[in-house]
Amino acid sequence: MGEFARLDPLLHSELRLAVMSTLLSLEEADFVYLREATGATAGNLSVQIEKLCNAGYITVEKGFAGRKPRTVCRITAAGAEAMATYVEALKSYIGIK
Repeated sequence: MGEFARLDPLLHSELRLAVMSTLLSLEEADFVYLREATGATAGNLSVQIEKLCNAGYITVEKGFAGRKPRTVCRITAAGAEAMATYVEALKSYIGIK
């Protein structure tokens, strides 16, 4: 049996993985959508989004929709590449090529 590929510890978190997976399939998602899609609390989601942003995996744009604050997240090329690498590493664990 060969050596297993290293799993990115930043992506190996249920909530961060859910955020990244959601953003992979969408051009962008706002904070409210991500909170509802993941079932996370606002505080926890905010912390995890900040970690992903600091890693360069997503961008975060804060603005307003009318008078309401709106936070929009988008996956970066580095984030998409990190996800692809993560999926390939998972495949090595379960023997999929």
